[in-house]
Amino acid sequence: MKKIIYLFFAGGAFLMLIHLSGCKPKNAGDATGSDAAGKTYVPPGKYDELYNFVSGGFSGQVSVYGIPSGRLLRVIPVFSQDAEKGWGYSEETKPMLNTSHGEVPWGDQHHLDLSQTNGEIDGRWLFANENNTPRVARIDLKTFRTAEIIEIPNSAGNHSSPFITENTEYVVAGTRFSVPMDYENGDVPISSYKKNFKGTISFISVAPTNGEMKIAFQMLLPGMNFDLSHSGKGPSSGWFFFSCYNSEQAHTLLEVNASKRDKDYILAVNWKKRRNT
Repeated sequence: MKKIIYLFFAGGAFLMLIHLSGCKPKNAGDATGSDAAGKTYVPPGKYDELYNFVSGGFSGQVSVYGIPSGRLLRVIPVFSQDAEKGWGYSEETKPMLNTSHGEVPWGDQHHLDLSQTNGEIDGRWLFANENNTPRVARIDLKTFRTAEIIEIPNSAGNHSSPFITENTEYVVAGTRFSVPMDYENGDVPISSYKKNFKGTISFISVAPTNGEMKIAFQMLLPGMNFDLSHSGKGPSSGWFFFSCYNSEQAHTLLEVNASKRDKDYILAVNWKKRRNT
């Protein structure tokens, strides 16, 4: 009796398999088939078609992934120590993490932008911002290593950064949070926000031959938060646009008080006109 029941269920399973096979679409693929893997496979000695540069956030670093393979090709040390690569420990790299506040061995890396020529990515350099202690780094894409880090004065929260003009004349860095500009008397009441707190936009020049960065000029702006930015091209060439919020200039209960107005502003800067004055 036990044997008959066993054969009955085995036969039922067999019939079920036949039924499912008959309902399978003619062109259905197999998730484990070689065709799906082959589309993303990059054999040894060959290069991925594209590279994806990914912000590291609180790791302070930049990751590089190959596409279509999806493989992690490299983690580039930038704003944080990396014991595996000796970054921030060797005599050559320790100074890279020094700031006006002393050594800062960690970072908050938010945004990335690639160098451009005539508005097209040219593959020379990758620029990375650091949100905690306002800094911008330049990564050399010949070596995939950080070549330079510059600190930005008069800034707090380097967020609308490091966005590039169309021929990499400048890297732009906008402060997210406004600060008092008078360092000697900077310890002022937060209640004096509208009077004493200002925002800044920094234009960092980039040498066309070696990429060396220097603060070219800064713009003093009302005490708002500048979020993201982008350079104009074509008809808007020579302009830079910034989104902003907290045009209310609130300093308490920001979730409510910084959202009272229906709209904030877009800041439009004609940087070519400023450069030529």
